Amino acid sequence: MMRVFHVLSLSLAVLGALACSSTPESTTPDPSNPCPPGQWCASAVPTTPAPATPTATAATPAPAGTAATPIAPIAAAAVTPILQGMGSTEAPGMKADGGPFAGQFQEGQSLEQPFNISPGKCYAVVGVGLGIQELDIQLAVQPAPGLPPMVLAQDSTTGAAATLGGKASGCWKNPTPLGGQGKVILKATKGAGLAAAQVFSK
Repeated sequence: MMRVFHVLSLSLAVLGALACSSTPESTTPDPSNPCPPGQWCASAVPTTPAPATPTATAATPAPAGTAATPIAPIAAAAVTPILQGMGSTEAPGMKADGGPFAGQFQEGQSLEQPFNISPGKCYAVVGVGLGIQELDIQLAVQPAPGLPPMVLAQDSTTGAAATLGGKASGCWKNPTPLGGQGKVILKATKGAGLAAAQVFSK
């Protein structure tokens, strides 16, 4: 009986020692935890700042004299119905001379399209722009390599649609009995976007 008592006393002493040796919960606040000690609360979820919204900037005009990016003829052909409609109104009785040509323009850029000026023929050029506020057309020849082109005629219209040698002024006629290489200069004077043109002759 005495031995059982001593074993029981020893067991209680060991349990008491184990209980006393356990580390008590710290009451020191954790700077990374916003909750008071001993209480549970939802952990703070870090938020990611929303990306800054880019601000719109005004389009920068292209340097003077730079060339527009030409568009493939098959893409330019998509505007043929529009240009044919303009031609039937502005160049009645005339036929398309070659195919349409088009380009992607920044403000101030030009696109040159060569064509053959035949003796005795009369010419008109129609053009239309999408996103361009002022489209201008010039008909010119290159007098000599390295020299600037010599302008023979230019449109007097304003806006996104331009006509050179239309019904208001009459078609432009080659004043000499000689033919030669000429070119149409299409310019986005104001605004940027797509523009296309077509030469008509009779």
